[in-house]
Amino acid sequence: MQIRELDLKELYTVYDLVSQLYNELTYNEFEDLIYDMKDMKYKMIGVMEDDELITYAGVAIQTTLKDKRHLKVFELIVDKKYDEEKYEKIMKDYLKDYANMGMCENILYV
Repeated sequence: MQIRELDLKELYTVYDLVSQLYNELTYNEFEDLIYDMKDMKYKMIGVMEDDELITYAGVAIQTTLKDKRHLKVFELIVDKKYDEEKYEKIMKDYLKDYANMGMCENILYV
C-alpha cells in the first residue's frame, strides 16, 4: 500500500473513484474542474494498492481570518469494494500528518 499525491496523468483513475460520489459528473467536466482548482493549490491524494486507487482525498491548504492556516478536505472517498472505515482512517491519519507538515492549525472536512 502506498499513499501519495496523484498527478494529472492519473485523472482517469481518479475519475473512476470520484464518479462513485458524483455520478452526474462527466469526465470532461471533472477534468475541467480539476484544472480550474489547481489555482487554489488543490491536491489529489490517494491510497493506492498496486495500480488501484482505493481512497481519494481532494485537499488544499488555505488561510482565512476565521480558520487561520488550515487543511480543507473537499472530498474523501473510499472505493465501495473496500472497508470504508479502515481506509478512511488510514487517509485521515495521513492527512493529519500532511496538515502538520504544512503548518496547519486544523483540518476542515466539508
